[in-house]
Amino acid sequence: MRIYGDLVSGNCLKVKIVADYLRLSYRWVPIDILKGESRTSDYLSRFPAGQVPGVEFEDGRYLAQSNAIIRYLARGSTLIPQDAFLAAKMDEWLFWEQYSHEPAIAVCRFEMRYLGKPKQARDPARVARGEAALDLMEGHLGGVKWLVGEELSVADVSLFAYTQWADEGGFDLAARPSIRAWLTRCANVFERADHEPGTG
Repeated sequence: MRIYGDLVSGNCLKVKIVADYLRLSYRWVPIDILKGESRTSDYLSRFPAGQVPGVEFEDGRYLAQSNAIIRYLARGSTLIPQDAFLAAKMDEWLFWEQYSHEPAIAVCRFEMRYLGKPKQARDPARVARGEAALDLMEGHLGGVKWLVGEELSVADVSLFAYTQWADEGGFDLAARPSIRAWLTRCANVFERADHEPGTG
């Protein structure tokens, strides 16, 4: 399996986290999005949308879109709840992440960190959307350990990726203790998985 991605992207990081957590064998193929490497004819022949991440499987099939990839890689593992309703709640978070969270948090981070824009130059509507997303997460995580059920799931992986970098987009995590505690829990599990064969 080959994973094409750029680790400045939280969407790519999701795939790496799941693959490492589940001890899947893969080759990482670096794609520098800032240099336009996801827009070459070679890359587009594999992934026509020209986005990262992308996965090429041993049988020659390709899969794009980060949440679709992590959901597929995690099938049959503890990262997907066995209970059908909890699995649907996990999907609810995955759809919400791509529609309401990532377009605000990730874009503000990209503009500030990689384009050098000042915090004051952020689009007010996008900032408001990001603040609302983080407020929703803070409220939910105030009473639970994980986003869905009693165990870590791909919902946590998906939301972890860009939430951990929200401050780089000008969002204040210091005022959101439940998110910070959850980020620490996630990071500890991922770090443990790096040292414990067979996790997941």
